Amino acid sequence: MRPPISRARSWAARSACSLALCAAVLTALPSPAPAAAEPVAPAAGAAGAPAKAYGVGAARAALARLLPRHARQFDLVLVPADGAGDRFAVSGSTGRIVVTGTTPAVLLRGVHWYLSYTVGVDLGSPGDSLAALPARLPAPSGTISRSASVPHRFALNDTDDGYSGAYRDWAAYERQIDLLALHGVNEVFVQMGAEAAYHAAFQEFGYTDAELRDWIPGPAHQPWWLMQNMSSFGGPMTEQLIARRAALGKRIVDRLRELGMTPVLPGYFGTVPPGFTARNPEGRVVPQGRWIGFTRPDWLDPRGALFPKVASAFYRHQARLLGTTSMYKMDLLHEGGNPGDVPVGEAAARVMASLEDARPGATWVLLGWQRNPKAELLAGVDTSRLLVVDGLSDRYDNLDRETAWSGTPYAFGTIPNFGGHTTIGANTSVWTERFEAWRKKRDSALQGIAFLPEATSANPVTFSLFTELAWRDTPIEHAAWFSAYAARRYGAPDPHAAKAWEWLRKGPYGTASNGWSESQDSLFTARPSLTVRTAASWGPKAMRYDAATVEQALAELLQVAPALRSTDAYRFDLVDTARQALTNRSRVLLPKIKAAYEAKDLTAFRAGAAEWRRSMKLLDEVLATDRRFLLGPWLEGARAWGGSDAERATLEFDARSLVTTWGHRAGSEAGLHDYANREWSGLVSGFYAPRWSTYLDALETSLVTGRAPAAIDWFAWENAWNLRRDSYPVTPKGDPVALATRVRDSLR
Repeated sequence: MRPPISRARSWAARSACSLALCAAVLTALPSPAPAAAEPVAPAAGAAGAPAKAYGVGAARAALARLLPRHARQFDLVLVPADGAGDRFAVSGSTGRIVVTGTTPAVLLRGVHWYLSYTVGVDLGSPGDSLAALPARLPAPSGTISRSASVPHRFALNDTDDGYSGAYRDWAAYERQIDLLALHGVNEVFVQMGAEAAYHAAFQEFGYTDAELRDWIPGPAHQPWWLMQNMSSFGGPMTEQLIARRAALGKRIVDRLRELGMTPVLPGYFGTVPPGFTARNPEGRVVPQGRWIGFTRPDWLDPRGALFPKVASAFYRHQARLLGTTSMYKMDLLHEGGNPGDVPVGEAAARVMASLEDARPGATWVLLGWQRNPKAELLAGVDTSRLLVVDGLSDRYDNLDRETAWSGTPYAFGTIPNFGGHTTIGANTSVWTERFEAWRKKRDSALQGIAFLPEATSANPVTFSLFTELAWRDTPIEHAAWFSAYAARRYGAPDPHAAKAWEWLRKGPYGTASNGWSESQDSLFTARPSLTVRTAASWGPKAMRYDAATVEQALAELLQVAPALRSTDAYRFDLVDTARQALTNRSRVLLPKIKAAYEAKDLTAFRAGAAEWRRSMKLLDEVLATDRRFLLGPWLEGARAWGGSDAERATLEFDARSLVTTWGHRAGSEAGLHDYANREWSGLVSGFYAPRWSTYLDALETSLVTGRAPAAIDWFAWENAWNLRRDSYPVTPKGDPVALATRVRDSLR
């Protein structure tokens, strides 16, 4: 882990029934608004889909959502692409800002550049300083022009739809798309609705509707099914849920196209349901063994005559439900898959051939992760038709992607968080030093950037900085960039904000490429033990920076001018920094508790345990002041997708388990528990704090009685919480400044 043929007509009849339901739901959803005038043809049409002219309507609509009080002050003008790549220019006068660009999304990138570098405000993810915008927007000093230095600006990890929230509504996805466009992204991975293509396709190969719905995991766990890691958990799916997700997926894909962005859809590489050969004797499958406690789905040998038929059915149904595109993502034998006696190069060639048959000219996108893509795979295909989105560019030193990948085009990428951890930090100085050096070196195959956090709900500075790499032709000066970011983040320069972000730059955002790309997580969110060093099994075991830097940053943020504290960005950053400062202290407190217990010093142990409990209580109170740190919306979102009480219970379990046990007992105990740990109000007070209290009570009883601590079945304890149906607040409460001040004072 990122740790994670018998074709009876009865099957066709069942398929037609379920497909009719999909069609009904698709028809019921409102259609996106048509593009406005000023059409300009894109540079090239999507493979497998006709080229169509862009209009500025989608960009104007996005501005109306993002800047409702100022959208009318922008004139948006599309210009033809001239073969030199995407570009924008900003000019105009006070109250009338003219932005030209090669696609609707690039127009939005121009708007964002103007907001950042002329007006001095930030529209990040999450958090913004739009409250600081003047009534009339200022004129830029001359014409500002920028061109993309790379053609591929890819975003979203395979896991994003799970860890960022599989139960989001259209408004949430719409905002995500708007922000991706605003930051210059032009290729977006879309998983939503992929299960509908599998569900429809395999009914042509002997499976019933019910069998397939039982095989497909719940929405929160579907990313790992699509990567051929596991199946079934968190389900079964209902027909209405499959249909609704397909409808939403189509809406996402359509919006991306309207903005001139490329949806990157899952491709077919051989995953089949159980019992495939019993139904289709001519199909040969290779069992894939286990993945972190889960049984992996079987792999259909791509060399056989049946593979192209299955692939054709998949792509046909995918096109009907979601449409077509020019980029398809798939990774053969992901994280320990077993090729058996199948030559990987031959398999890759057949996978590519099926993709080419269905979508002539399409690009195959692969993830650069662990040993993927293997040399054998690359030797079997035309590498000019591939794009590797590298998840390890900033994690290790002495990487030579041109040699390792035989000159295959690739995108410089980063995975700055795993599981959607709330911890802050990233190897940002590695990005600013390495990207331009790799791009400009002799015979470079670098053709893009790839922003690949496992969830996009944290670390807004990483999104802003990383995506900006692709819009400069010289290296970013690290310290100067952070200084400018501090000023626009809260809408005006402030000496204390500048100092705060300098501390953060030197601390959590200044970590090195020493085997990690994210910072350590919290011990408050770890399964209790006196020797635990990380909550997620595959996370850093120790601090990756000096904890004092975050405490200093918190102290400075609390001195930011009161006039700037009303911005959304300030409130988010204050809560996030206070949370991080407090949770870092867990690594100081736990060794003290351990020492007291081992010394059988009951008084010292009780004092340490009390401080631990007070810290967790304060942590929950701080988190409760910001909606983005609440558990309640996560659970309410899951319930909202249910069509019955039974389905709501199933979906809530799916959502709860992802951030606790992750899976069933075997997977959890194999290392998946707490992989997706989050410091959220409600999760801290309702799950993590009671779990630690149970453990600390057992240790105290041991000290008092002289007997060994009672054994605790942690999985049973945790899964009981997963099965609960209690609600948590969905609106924030409390004063973030007052509570952040209490955190600062508690750390002195």
